[in-house]
Formats: sequence, structure tokens, C-alpha cells
Amino acid sequence: MSKPERVRLDAATMAALDRRRRIKDKIANVTIGFGGIFVVLAITLIFVYLLVESWPLFKKAEFDQTQSYQSQQAALWVDMDEYNQTGIRLLATGEVQYFTVNDGQTTASEQLALPQGTTISHIQRSAILQGLVGIGLSNGQLLVFKPNYSVDVAADGKSKTVHPNLIFPYGTTPLTVNDNQQPLSQFAMRDDDGVLQVFAAANNQVLWQRFSVHKDEAEEGGFSLSSAMDDTDSDSNADKVFERSLNMALAVDTQAVKSLILGQGARWAYLLTANDIAVFRIVEGEPKLYQSVKFKNGEINTAIPLQGEISLLVGNNKGQISQWFLVRDSHDGEDKFNLQQIRQFTLGSAPITAIAPEAKRKGFVAGDAQGNIGYFYTTSERTIGIHAAAKSAISELSVSARSEGVFVQAADSASFWRLHAEHPDISMKSTWGKVWYESYPEPSYTWQSTSGNVDFEGKMSLVPLTFGTLKAAFYAMLLAAPLAIFGAMYTAVFMSPALRTKVKPAIELMQALPTVILGFLAGLWLAPTIEANLPGIASLLIITPLIILVCGFIWVQIPLEKRSRIPEGWAPIILIAPILLGGWVSFGLSQTVELHFFGGDIRYWLSHEAGIKFDQRNSLIVGLAMGFAVIAPIFSIAEDALFAVPRHLTNGSLALGATQWQTLTRVVLPTASPGIFSAVMIGFGRAVGETMIVLMATGNTAVMEWNIFEGMRTLSANVAVEMGEAEVGSTHFRVLFLSALVLFILTFVLNTAAEVVRNRLRKKYGSL
Repeated sequence: MSKPERVRLDAATMAALDRRRRIKDKIANVTIGFGGIFVVLAITLIFVYLLVESWPLFKKAEFDQTQSYQSQQAALWVDMDEYNQTGIRLLATGEVQYFTVNDGQTTASEQLALPQGTTISHIQRSAILQGLVGIGLSNGQLLVFKPNYSVDVAADGKSKTVHPNLIFPYGTTPLTVNDNQQPLSQFAMRDDDGVLQVFAAANNQVLWQRFSVHKDEAEEGGFSLSSAMDDTDSDSNADKVFERSLNMALAVDTQAVKSLILGQGARWAYLLTANDIAVFRIVEGEPKLYQSVKFKNGEINTAIPLQGEISLLVGNNKGQISQWFLVRDSHDGEDKFNLQQIRQFTLGSAPITAIAPEAKRKGFVAGDAQGNIGYFYTTSERTIGIHAAAKSAISELSVSARSEGVFVQAADSASFWRLHAEHPDISMKSTWGKVWYESYPEPSYTWQSTSGNVDFEGKMSLVPLTFGTLKAAFYAMLLAAPLAIFGAMYTAVFMSPALRTKVKPAIELMQALPTVILGFLAGLWLAPTIEANLPGIASLLIITPLIILVCGFIWVQIPLEKRSRIPEGWAPIILIAPILLGGWVSFGLSQTVELHFFGGDIRYWLSHEAGIKFDQRNSLIVGLAMGFAVIAPIFSIAEDALFAVPRHLTNGSLALGATQWQTLTRVVLPTASPGIFSAVMIGFGRAVGETMIVLMATGNTAVMEWNIFEGMRTLSANVAVEMGEAEVGSTHFRVLFLSALVLFILTFVLNTAAEVVRNRLRKKYGSL
């Protein structure tokens, strides 16, 4: 046969082919370049979006004066509707004026039916959420009312009209509190299902009284405060007779009493003088002196309860407002409570004359004797703004229900201030520092975004979530990294090529398994199985290495000619059967070990003997399930890096007399270290960002414990769990975006650090 003739291309054809090749190269370069730019742009846009949604958390609040009413008569009490359209003020003469907020003009007025010859001696608000207002009279009587605002919405839905009025849930006839007809100058009150509880000071006595509708009338028609509130007729209860159903007195020095406060649920009561705070505990309706605390920072000038009535806000004569609440102290099996000062805010140097809490948040507004006002938030310990509002002492403050406006009353003037603080409860301290929350025994890192109570104090620390993320990744890597790297070392260096072509694809196929399936199996099958066989898991960690050592010893004792019959690289496959047998024995002896060494109940032993908490869905479950998911990518990348080490390096090492193990540790591993490190960091990044496994295989409790038998809550799982129930634009909503931003930055920092280390390793060992 003759040889085929070579096809000779002329210069024009060669030039055309060269042009086509250059065009294809250019298209490929442009496509790859655009792909890279698109990836970078997409990541940048994700970062920008998370930052935009989180940024309002740190936006500066606005607290500015919008109206000033210089010619208005000084009011003893002021209130506004939630839309800051209308207000109600009470004058010293007993006249109630309804006015518009934008200009302060009176639209209507009425006169309270005060007994002839009496004057107003004191005005006191009840719990902020109840909204009651009590007027103490000079003859020892008490008149109770509640401001009410009815809203008419226009047909187009674009405007609304607010109509203010007063409701008298306990009738228009004052209730007699002090039988000696002395002025009712200090008192506190609270309504509980139509029963008015009054805590008053008079004649060196603390009076504890209850007022309710007369028994006969109650049996006829029934009465409750909620039903009274629904009736906008202020005289609807005028014909009802309210009688004193309880009247108790404690002998207490009540001279110089600055304030009386009823705590949450009327279980506690507080009497404040200039230098002391007396705590009363209400047990079965009877108050008993529980504790007396010295006030050491100056003298008490005024005090009110914070929203929820758990905390006291105490203003002194040095311009400071301190927060106090009862702290539980459990010793010797007995719960004791101590009233402690938790934090302090400074308005100025003049005495504090007025404090007003917010209705739906843990913030408050305070005023002093020099006419300064300030807005503060307790949980975040933030001072939002301090301004000069008047030239004389502030006598009354009122914060609207939506916390969008503050009415300031001074002796010579009045003004309205617009308040716009969307997220005052967020600060660097509240998200990353320890915070002493109400009723907590000590400062802590806590995540608890919602509760069933309206007086709930939001706890949005990102520390336990970040800790949980790192904890889950740590336990996953503790399992995955050694197995994957050692498996890659054996597969790339010692395993026969024929077996490698089967094992490597099988392990890489594990990456295709959805993590939701792994989480489902871990939560519903693996967690109960491990709980029921916990001693077997522990013994497996001891038996498995022993089996491997015994099998290795036996293997060495077998004559070389018999060992050579097994194909090279297949010997460790023989270990599978003994390891499985060891696992079966470990699980089979689990109950026997539990009975003889742990009294038949290892969970009880862990909790009561070892002091280790145990949850069924814990870090061990997450480590096993997520470690299984992370093994595949680490193994695949590490094995490729090890297998790609040039053969002339390994052959040269072996030719110089080094063993395979010496060649692996001193030549192959250093050369492949950049790739192995990249594999580990990619696996770690995968573990940090994993959602479904930690969501389904752990209890999602935001605890900060390294205990392997306790669960955790991660940043990603927290976003997945709570984003659906978060109100759009709320603090909760934006903090979830902030946690996603933290996760994004954490992953970015880890990847950047990994790339830096990888490049250094490549420079160090790239010349081998």
C-alpha cells in the first residue's frame, strides 16, 4: 500500500484558519472574562443588598422640636393620640382641654366633677399599657379616668380624624382612699379585671386597698375594665357603686416619700424616699416589707416604672437616671431577690424633674430642672439625643403610643418634639457585648427575638449565633478533615490504580446527596439511634483503633509470599469486615455497658453525676451529619492535589532509598500542601454556611457551650427559621439581614485568609 499523501495548505488557507483561531480565542477570552466579572459583580451586589437592609439599624435618630406653644397655660398632665394629631391636657383648676398638636389650639373643654372646695394634690399614671390616670385630691379621694381616642377614616382611606375624650371606668364620683381626709399626695394604682388596686402613703402608713363594683350590681350585670373601655360614654359608669373591698395598712415612716410604684402584676410594690427604696412583696393580697435598699448616688427626685413594670427608672438630684430591677439569687435551694442598680444615664447636672416611658419599647424621655430633655434606651444603653426644651424646669412629659412624638410641658412654655428612632434597641453593645436583661441574674449573650408578652425586652445578641456557627463547623471538621485527608493520601499514593478509579468517583458522588436529606435522616433516625446507644458510640472510639492495630499486627505476622498473593493496594479493604464487626459488637454491648457502668441510664448519669447536659439533637449529631457532607469536597480536592505531584519527585525520592511513607511525608505532602489547605478551607466554608443540616439535626437553641451533647443555633439556620415571621422593616427583620451580612463577611475573611496562606505555601514549595 502506498503512503497517503500529505495535504499541503496554501498560504491563504493557513491565514484563514489562523484568523478563525484568533477569533475563537478572543470569544473565549471575552466570555471567560465576562463570566469572572459577573461573578464578582453578583457577589458585590449581594454584599451591597445586605448592607443596605442592615444600615438603618445604625442610622442616626431624629429628635427635633417642631412646635412651641408659648402662650399656653401650664398643664398638670398631658397626653396625645398615636398619630400626634390631638391631645388632652388637665389644668390645675380641674379643666380638661382638648387641643390640636400642630398649633396647640383648644378645640373643646370640660370640667371634672370635683367635690366642692377640693383641689388636685397629685396626678399619677398607672402601668403604661393600661393607660389609667389617677387624680389625687386634697380631701384624700381618688378620681380615675382613661384618655380615649376614636378614629374616623375618610372614604378614600388617605386621611383620618381623631376624636379625643375621657372614660371613667370607676365612675365620675371620686373613691375615698384616705379616711382622714388628708391630701392624697403619693399613690400608685393598677387595674386587674375590673378591680382597682391602690397603693398609697398617708399618716406614716402604707395603705393597700382594692376597689370593685358593689357585689349586688356585679351579680346583676358584671363589670370589667375592658367593657368600660369599649363604651365611649364618659358617664356610663356614673350610676355604679364602687366599694372598698380590701383596706390594709402597714406602719411605715412615709415622711418625705418621693414616689410609690406597683410592680408587674402587682406582685411587688416600691416606696421611694430621698435616700431609700423600700421593697414590698405582695403575698396572697397582703403586702410585706421585703427589702430596703440605700440609694447612694445623690438623692432621689422622681421615679416611674419602665414599660412592663419590671424595672424602675429613678432620677436623682445630679441629673442622672438609673435603672433598677429585682435580680434572682438562688442559693441553698431558695429563691431570693435583690433590688440592684443595673445601668445609669446622664442628662445633665440639674435634678431630674420628669420621666416618661415609651408604651411599646424599653426607652424613655427625661427632663430636668434646667429645661433639658433627653431620649434614652435601656437595653442598648444608648443616649439618642439631649436638647434644651425650655428655660424653666420640665414638669410633665408625654410620649405618643407609636413613639413618634414627645409633648414637653414646662412652667413657662410647652412644645412638641418629633421623634424618629426606628431601632434604638440596637447598638454595638447590645449585639456584640454582654447585656443585663430584665429579670436575668447576670449579664449574658442572649438571642430571643420574640415572645408572647407585650412587655417583652428584645434580646438580639449575635454572639451566640456566631458561636454556634463556629461550633457546628468545628465539630464537622473534627470528623471530616482527618478522614478526608488521610483517605486522599492513601487513595493518591498507596491505592492501586484500578481500585482508585472506583473509589474516587464513589466518594465524589456523595456531593450530589441533598443536605436536606442528610438533615432529615440525622434528625429522625441518627439522633434517636445515638441516644439509645450512646455507650456503644463511646466504646466504638476505643474498639475501632484496637481492631486496626490487631489486624495490622496479624498482617505483619503473615509470611511475605502469602501476603504477595493479594493485589498491591487492596490490603486495607480487608479491614472493612473487622471494623464492621467491631461496630456491631460495640452496639450490641451498649446496654450492658450502660447497666454496669452508668446505673442503667447514661443520660441521668451525665446530667447528675458528670454535670453534663444532654440533648437528643446535639453537636455530635451535627458533627456526624455535616461531617459526612463535607468529607466529599475535601477528599476530592486534596486527592487531586496529592495525585498531581510530579512523578519525577516521587521517583527520585524512592530511587534515593526513601520508603513510600517517607516520600509521602517529606515530598508529596509539602508539595501538595497548598491544595490540601484549600480543600480544608473550602470544606470549612461549606460547614460555616450550611443551613438544612443544622436546622434539622439540632435543637436550634442559642446556647454558648462547647459541650458536644448540647445543640446550638447558627447564623444561617436562624435566618431560615425566623425570616418568615419577621415583620418587614422591623428591628427583628433588619437584624436577620445583619446576621446574614456577618456570615457573608465571615466567609469572605476565611476565604481571603485561606488564599493568602495558600499562595505562601505555593511560593515556599513550588520550586521543589
